[in-house]
Amino acid sequence: MEDTLTIRPIFNEYCRQIIDIILPIQQIEFNVPVTLDAQPDLLDIEDFYHKGGGCFLGAFMGEELIGTIALINTGNNAGALRKMFVKKEYRGKELGVAQQLLEVLLQFCRDRQIIDVYLGTVEVLKAAHRFYERNGFVLTDIKDFPPYFPRMMADNRFYHLHLNN
Repeated sequence: MEDTLTIRPIFNEYCRQIIDIILPIQQIEFNVPVTLDAQPDLLDIEDFYHKGGGCFLGAFMGEELIGTIALINTGNNAGALRKMFVKKEYRGKELGVAQQLLEVLLQFCRDRQIIDVYLGTVEVLKAAHRFYERNGFVLTDIKDFPPYFPRMMADNRFYHLHLNN
């Protein structure tokens, strides 16, 4: 069963593995100038995501963490999608890791009456833009985002999804 993909909530005991996935993708693969210091949420996902009614999910191939996605519950029946990353060797439609992560997260939202999902990303992540757009996210000007959206400084492209329960 080593090659079985599962998605489940993850907590602080996975912080090191989460960092080991996310930072190399941001810094090395896509040359995004963001550091761990700028992402303190990665050091305490329980307080930052779970405690406020959000979630942090991990995709596992067997026992190996291969992908992440998170949601900050911002109140107002809304949430901010964060930390959507999949290890390079597990990307693509064949395994559908990103798609499954997103589907589980959106079901989490529906179950909690979160109907608006917002996200910020960076211009260089073209494949991510296509992925979000295929999944119904609409490119939106940051000026049209609610004031409670927790913007990351590196983000320069923004999307919104309205869920129909």
